[in-house]
Amino acid sequence: MKRFIIPAMLIFSSMYIFAQEVGETDAARLDGGVPQQSLKEISVDRFETEGFWQSNISSDFGYSSSKLFTGGPSDKIALPDDAEAQDAMVLGTRVDFLRRGYTSIYIMASRPIPIEGVTKTVSVWVAGRNFEHSMYLIVEDFYGRYFELYMGKLNFQGWKKLTATVPPQPYDAKNGIVQQNYHYATIGGIRVLGFRIATDAMDSYGSYYVYLDDLRAVTDLYAENSRDPDDPHDDW
Repeated sequence: MKRFIIPAMLIFSSMYIFAQEVGETDAARLDGGVPQQSLKEISVDRFETEGFWQSNISSDFGYSSSKLFTGGPSDKIALPDDAEAQDAMVLGTRVDFLRRGYTSIYIMASRPIPIEGVTKTVSVWVAGRNFEHSMYLIVEDFYGRYFELYMGKLNFQGWKKLTATVPPQPYDAKNGIVQQNYHYATIGGIRVLGFRIATDAMDSYGSYYVYLDDLRAVTDLYAENSRDPDDPHDDW
């Protein structure tokens, strides 16, 4: 029986060495095969244009209005590309409730705002006045379908940066939020439509104020930066 011990040990050792070699090879291959990215944080809208953003609420629950004000978060750091950009205003929205209840406050852009590339996250600075309301980002995907992404509760004092994560595109490029169609490299991305604030019934009374500033996105611009300039655009 002893005569089988050495061959067995040799076989096991060979398998171990082979596994190590395969593991190292796979690691190197995967490291080199990871899809390349060119992530960049960009400004989507700074809320500087009067009348571009409008608010509304069901007339059964109250009425709303929006306007620009001078100001902004003091600890916000400007993006390198925005050093000379105008950034003096914030968007303020006032809601006067007629009764308590669960309803929605919509703050919508006058037209969809496209984000170039494949968006990873979308953020906005918010002064929520410490109410138990919840905020959602409303986006439109490649196929024109609407989606809502949770940004967070508004139960805090002062300014806070809220961020929504865009889920990765499904492999079939049909379900979920689709940002790219592999047949059309020159068309893609998502479009920001606005925000929805879901009110808490216990906090939907009197006058409610909320302020927004500096809508930004972290997006992968690799496809845009590496696109063949001779490739015609399929948008005619």
